[in-house]
Amino acid sequence: MITSNIGKIFLSAYNEEYGTSYDAKTFFLEQFYPLFFDQNKYMMTAGNSPLENPKLSWDDMIKGKKPYEASEQRKVRFDKLIKKIEESEADASIARGYPSLDVTATTSGQVTDLRLPSSRDMIYTSWIGDALGVGVQGGFSILFSKKEILLDIFKGWKLYRKCLNETAMLKGNQINTWNGQWLSHYYDDRVYDDTMPLAGFNPFNANKDGILNIDTQTWTQILIGLSRRYSSSQLMGYVYSIGQTNTTIGFLPFDLSQIRRPINLYKKIFKMKDGGNAEALWGTAMGFKTACAFGSIGIKAMEPKGLRAYINSGKQPKSPKDEDEQISFNVYKIWILAMLNNDDLWEKSQKLAELINEASSDKDKSISTKRKNLVDALLGATNKKQFVEAATEVVPFVGEIEEFKGIVKEIHGMPTDNVPYFLTLLRFQYKTLQ
Repeated sequence: MITSNIGKIFLSAYNEEYGTSYDAKTFFLEQFYPLFFDQNKYMMTAGNSPLENPKLSWDDMIKGKKPYEASEQRKVRFDKLIKKIEESEADASIARGYPSLDVTATTSGQVTDLRLPSSRDMIYTSWIGDALGVGVQGGFSILFSKKEILLDIFKGWKLYRKCLNETAMLKGNQINTWNGQWLSHYYDDRVYDDTMPLAGFNPFNANKDGILNIDTQTWTQILIGLSRRYSSSQLMGYVYSIGQTNTTIGFLPFDLSQIRRPINLYKKIFKMKDGGNAEALWGTAMGFKTACAFGSIGIKAMEPKGLRAYINSGKQPKSPKDEDEQISFNVYKIWILAMLNNDDLWEKSQKLAELINEASSDKDKSISTKRKNLVDALLGATNKKQFVEAATEVVPFVGEIEEFKGIVKEIHGMPTDNVPYFLTLLRFQYKTLQ
């Protein structure tokens, strides 16, 4: 029933924003159905409702091999849907996101003898709510209850219809995927222009038959956009998937303050106007479903792919060979700093790297094998004990002994879980000096 609740929140926000007084059925009849279904291409799948004609081949119609349905045929199926809504109990065939009443079906819900509340309005708002789902990579959608976001999503609906009507080879039924791409574009002040809302917006790709599909946006790009637009620290979302089988992950908090943190740190430390080139790397270490297992989406879920191999192993990074590797290198360092949640440790790690680098060579700057081995042992440490023991061996070769000891003491006093992160940051800072 979450789809019904989201649809209800949207309808209230819509009436407030546009000065209307729609009830659920009237909005569905006058606004929603004409836009989504009463045209050649549907904007969303109709599931196994009377609106869906399983005998139709959308690919054949898009490629011009078969004609689209006439409006009279669509009207017949529309009338069947309305009649069923008015006369039947709510189930998956007429209410989006609801279970089948057949307990043996793959879309059935948990068996209960409780009479769950349902009304005709809830059925109509379930269609609206389902159309507001934000599709992300991994096959899931997110429903947000924040009314401002729902209105932002709505602003993209007519643009999707425009693209469907004006692009013959564009596939329909992808409203949730469109919503994800639209929000990412709409929230990006670097490219979005309100006077030309589709300028610079190209989320499409063609398959081997020439049919255009909308690429699914990553959850990180969508949440980065949301964190830019809204200053709130947390946002609740409902994560689910509706298909041949329904999958529910449930309600999750999205910590926008933690999503913003590495983005802002990247800009601050590397003096860039934006970290646009780095944004594609955030959250690539795991899929969205795995990230949801944390119980909330925040800085942990923003981990970039490939970094984990350095954190617990003491592995030494290699110097970046080109701009792409340099960006990845920088993203690694920023994510670690964000995990440590102490900006002062950036300068501490840099200073310690400088002291260690100086200790690795003699006064004439020639590399000493003994010193290098001692420094390598320090850099290869993965816990407090190893680090302190290695640091003790390096002390005689350090120029600024008291500062060195002070930083080592600070590391020794860190929470145990933070030490591997700091030592990994140290290794990257050291490699930067090379």
